[in-house]
Amino acid sequence: MTQRKGEKTTISIQEHMAIDVCPGPIQPIKQISDYFPRYPRGLPPTAPLALSRTGSLRSTSTSQKSEGPATDPKRDEDDLDQAFGATALVASKKEEEPDVEGYDSDDSTTLGTLDFSLLYDQENNALHCTINKAKGLKPMDHNGLSDPYVKLHLLPGASKANKLRTKTLRNTLNPVWSETLTYYGITDEDMVRKTLRISVCDEDKFRHNEFIGETRIPLKKLKPNQTKNFSNCLEKQLPIDKTDDKSLEERGRIMISLKYSSQKSGLVVGIIRCAHLAAMDANGFSDPYVKTYLKPDENKKSKHKTAVKKKTLNPEFNEEFFYEIKYADLSKKTLEVTVWDYDIGKSNDFIGGVSLGINANGERLKHWFDCLKNKDKKIERWHTLTNELPGSGYND
Repeated sequence: MTQRKGEKTTISIQEHMAIDVCPGPIQPIKQISDYFPRYPRGLPPTAPLALSRTGSLRSTSTSQKSEGPATDPKRDEDDLDQAFGATALVASKKEEEPDVEGYDSDDSTTLGTLDFSLLYDQENNALHCTINKAKGLKPMDHNGLSDPYVKLHLLPGASKANKLRTKTLRNTLNPVWSETLTYYGITDEDMVRKTLRISVCDEDKFRHNEFIGETRIPLKKLKPNQTKNFSNCLEKQLPIDKTDDKSLEERGRIMISLKYSSQKSGLVVGIIRCAHLAAMDANGFSDPYVKTYLKPDENKKSKHKTAVKKKTLNPEFNEEFFYEIKYADLSKKTLEVTVWDYDIGKSNDFIGGVSLGINANGERLKHWFDCLKNKDKKIERWHTLTNELPGSGYND
């Protein structure tokens, strides 16, 4: 196109569009497949990374063009060789790593550790469990933290009847409780055959609490009256043996004190506390109270009853009852103690009972004789409740 002198330059619409839209050589339009990795044929899809010259891994999809002069066949060959080299490297590393069977994110190395101490007080038949702290607990909440607490169970036995727990600490993976939980009524026999299960859980307000980890300690590892410290890694939840001997199942235990008062000429019976009672209500607890009878009871006046303790399997009563009786007549009497669950609107449920007297045996007979031999001295003993109702078929 020629232009005369003094004439204005005119540009056609075609030239205008070419200048604005295509100022340089026309480049091929990128396809959507260009944004996804491309692997040379034959390369396993499980090894998408290739080693760069610096030794780090880089993607093999770096700006490979299907058209145009930018394609470098030699570079493609280098990428292919490097990619296969990376595959061999990954495979060799995989062979070096040990294959841990059953490994998952709940392995004991990731659940945390728990520091605690145990003391068996043989004289007072008590097991003191001091929960000190935990470290590195597994996060259970969306904020990367947990709301941990610790609960204890004695195995074998009903979980509700012998469960103790600490307070809950909020938003922490390294909680410090420094809290002592105590089991009462623990005998030397228990120390031989029972195991303490210690579980760490995460409390949730709007759903079920979540299990974090546990550890178990056979009580036979403890020596009487000596504190033993532990720092155990938490483990995944272990199955509870369902083949435990059913004859070992108990209805609970009761602590009773006996004293013959020569000054008052009578027998003082103390109902101190119960432990590990059987749960009789749908909520997993009971509303226990205790009744005592001194038999034979010709005048039907020997019945005494404690107050009702609501929603507990380990009630403390600390009540005493007085029976006016001559010392010589005690050898002919039997003290019957029964524990009941209080129910509104229906018959109360029998939990368990125990009889002390000359017709008893074992610890029950020994307790009665110790009372007779030691006037004016309070003798305290723990006794195991049986599911047989003492006496000749009387009801509450």
